[in-house]
Amino acid sequence: MLCQAVPTTEEALTARLVQSTTEALELYGIYIGKELGLYAALRTHGPLTPPEVARAAGIAPRYAREWLEQQAVAGLLRVDVSATTADDRRYALPAEHANVLVTEDHPAHLAPLAQMVAGIGGALERVVHAYRTGGGVAYPHFGAAFRKGQAGINRPAFLNDLVTRWLPAAPDLYAALTSRPLRVADVGCGAGWSTQAMARAFPLAEVVGFDADAASVDDARRHAEGHGVAVHFAVRDATALVEVGPFDVVLVLEALHDMARPADALRSMREALTPGGSVIVADERVGEHFHAPADEIERLMYGWSIVHCLPVSLAEQPSAAIGTVIRPDIVRALATEAGLGRVEVLPVDGGFFRLYRLRAKY
Repeated sequence: MLCQAVPTTEEALTARLVQSTTEALELYGIYIGKELGLYAALRTHGPLTPPEVARAAGIAPRYAREWLEQQAVAGLLRVDVSATTADDRRYALPAEHANVLVTEDHPAHLAPLAQMVAGIGGALERVVHAYRTGGGVAYPHFGAAFRKGQAGINRPAFLNDLVTRWLPAAPDLYAALTSRPLRVADVGCGAGWSTQAMARAFPLAEVVGFDADAASVDDARRHAEGHGVAVHFAVRDATALVEVGPFDVVLVLEALHDMARPADALRSMREALTPGGSVIVADERVGEHFHAPADEIERLMYGWSIVHCLPVSLAEQPSAAIGTVIRPDIVRALATEAGLGRVEVLPVDGGFFRLYRLRAKY
């Protein structure tokens, strides 16, 4: 049975493409504003004229004026249009936009999505080549923009929800973390925000962050040092975790679907676990089954998959080639293959994520 495509008319589809182009370009404008500190300057010093923004942020005045006008046209900034010249107009960041665009630890901070899109744009020719050859595109090719964006988009949840809501959904595990000196591995730790959160929330625990990407580990070390958190980070593939065990808890937060050999990685985690230990997986909250047309979350996840997650997983061979859309039955199958046959979906709203607890059957 063929599903009805949406939109249903030529006119509707052309309108959708124009709108999508406008919104994509606006994301690049957000990337510029975040990367150059323009929103931060407006929040700290605004309302400002274009020359004042240029001085505050250290950019060229003509670029400042054009960016400010575009942001006002897009409705992201407010502007006083009564000024007599373009350089006399004053622009302000609305208070209701500040958390989304500037406040990095706030749950509403979605500006890093623009960084992720910018990173994909820089790697798109490699992605096209991969489609032709069946190969992949290694994570570092997506550049600092994507790396910072991915870290930034997860930062609020990893710093807050992980330790205040997600782990408490497994009460016995949470009680053990708060009362005993457990050893915790944060696999695929990225910029280390989850590692930091675990170390602060559970001071009795020894928390170690691992990532296969050296640049991410450098970021994690710098962030931990800047926040005064004493944690250890190391460059290590997930399939080699058993070499540095044992661990009582292993975290795999939005990383399993990107792994070329996820079953091997989970098997190494199981072998590294102490008896009764747990692997906590947070991965995409997509539907139980494929359906089309789909909701906004499914559309978003498939969007990431075709240009980033699938090419990244195919950069290493052999590859399971899961892509972003990792459904619960896939997680259960991988866990079972790895000897982690006790699979529980934790009863907590993880936003974009579904939370799993994996344990071996004894």
